[in-house]
Amino acid sequence: MDSKQWLMNVLLETGFHYENGHVVATKTELVHLLIEEGKITKMTPQSTKIEDDVPKQDANGLLALPSFVEKHCHLDKTLLGDKWTANIPAPSIFDRFEIEKERLPQLEVPMEERASILIDTMLKSGVTHIRTHVDLYPEVGLNYLETIKKALARYEGKLTHEIVAFPQHGLLRTNASEIVKEALTKGATLVGGVDPASVDGDMEKSVKELFNLANLTNSGIDLHLHDRGEVGLTTIKEVARLTVEYQMQGRVAISHAFALADMVGEEAKEIMLMLAEAKVAIISSVPLGDRVPPLPTLDEHQVEVAIGCDNIYDSWSPFGNGDILERLGRFAQRFNYVTEQKLATSLKFITNGVTPLNEQGEQVWPAIGMDANMVLVSASCSAEAVARKSERHATIFKGNIVAGCLSTKGEETR
Repeated sequence: MDSKQWLMNVLLETGFHYENGHVVATKTELVHLLIEEGKITKMTPQSTKIEDDVPKQDANGLLALPSFVEKHCHLDKTLLGDKWTANIPAPSIFDRFEIEKERLPQLEVPMEERASILIDTMLKSGVTHIRTHVDLYPEVGLNYLETIKKALARYEGKLTHEIVAFPQHGLLRTNASEIVKEALTKGATLVGGVDPASVDGDMEKSVKELFNLANLTNSGIDLHLHDRGEVGLTTIKEVARLTVEYQMQGRVAISHAFALADMVGEEAKEIMLMLAEAKVAIISSVPLGDRVPPLPTLDEHQVEVAIGCDNIYDSWSPFGNGDILERLGRFAQRFNYVTEQKLATSLKFITNGVTPLNEQGEQVWPAIGMDANMVLVSASCSAEAVARKSERHATIFKGNIVAGCLSTKGEETR
């Protein structure tokens, strides 16, 4: 694509419409965007005649939203592209580990191809940044990491990514510290772990080692935590405490954090304050049932919240389609986000906090100088896109169409 181009007839949100003090609709305006070297350099009303020789593409009134972020997935685990198979029953998480360990090498479609199918699916859904966990355990060494790096290399210039070095079978349980360190010198950017108490058997030692590894390699942390009740809550407190001690504020996340659904009263206030002050993010796949943390309450208490799809047809779940906007719709249903403003603001959970309008209804995206990363959808506003899971026509990364198509002088451009 040209380094300088016009994106014509783009629908942007410009404000909220109020009645009796309540947001009842979203104001929009058609504009033309000038994109140079991957950044937005000019915005002009649709009424402005553009008569220069700069190449032009027509959005045909599609709504522009900030492109999406998939904050939790496992590219190495997906079964997409392989023949259908449901899950095998597993009495415990340890049994599930073993089932998956045996199953993945037996699949007919190679891991790199399956990962690429999932990445393509995410791109089409509007995603331009992926955080993937990749398994590390003695039997596979760094093989899965190298395979996923190859898959991601196919998409250079189409999206950005992070890789979590994930010792799923236990950081202590499998003596994985050395292989995690090696992974962090070969493309992984975050240290992962799982259930320091129930999998590793020593919560304090496991969490401490997690932070030691992150500190040694100047990496972030993303910990899987499924443990419920007091065990899980104690783990969360320890993670928050060590985040401050190691001065890692803003670089630590806890994925799943089911125990947050169990906190009550003063302890709940204490934990949310600790998480907010330590800037520890909570990443949720919005599971059905009683395991989902109180995400809106966490958000209200200034705890960073993000949503990720997690299992996308794998050995852990036969469900999931890789559509992060659909997963956000599940969040909205689960927590009764049914008003125009709540639906619109929920978009931040899949965009790293970016929304077209701030809470006061002021336009804050897009702005001059920002990367031209967006998804063009068939919707009148963000609220409709979230509630109706609107069709995505084109995903744009730094000004380039990386999925879908638009028209250029009446022709399709891919």
